[in-house]
Amino acid sequence: MGIFYFVAFLSIFFALMTIFTKNPVHSVLYLVITFFTFTVHYILLNAQFLAVVNFIVYMGAIMVLFLFVLMLLNLNKDTEPMKSTLVKTIGAIAGMCLLATFLGAFRVLDGQEENVTGNTDVGLVKNLGKVLFDEFLLPFELSSILLLTAMVGAILLAKKETKEG
Repeated sequence: MGIFYFVAFLSIFFALMTIFTKNPVHSVLYLVITFFTFTVHYILLNAQFLAVVNFIVYMGAIMVLFLFVLMLLNLNKDTEPMKSTLVKTIGAIAGMCLLATFLGAFRVLDGQEENVTGNTDVGLVKNLGKVLFDEFLLPFELSSILLLTAMVGAILLAKKETKEG
């Protein structure tokens, strides 16, 4: 249980560092570390599939893409637009809503007892595969056809037309 609290503290710390860091590249790097702590949480919850997907997709692909985009944009102080008071007010209201959500969640969690289940096979990939290919086979195959169609459409849209003449 001590590992969970330590990783939870690191998750919150690096998430706050992501928000409060002035340099956008450092902010993305802190977000990568935050996602890594989420991967550790998934492993502690015996959800290996989610841990691997989080590690490969979010940390490996999306965050590296964000980092490359930020490095290509070359953000400077001169190019950063001034934030209006309306944007600051909306940000403060959103922060207060987040704080109210946290306080409500902590109050609900305070009265609950810890439930320990005896089933340790909950997050295994084998069980996910059984459910995915038994109960949800048709939606799974339809989504694969939809993704294939989207890929072909994107390739056709991106292909440059050559004039033959």
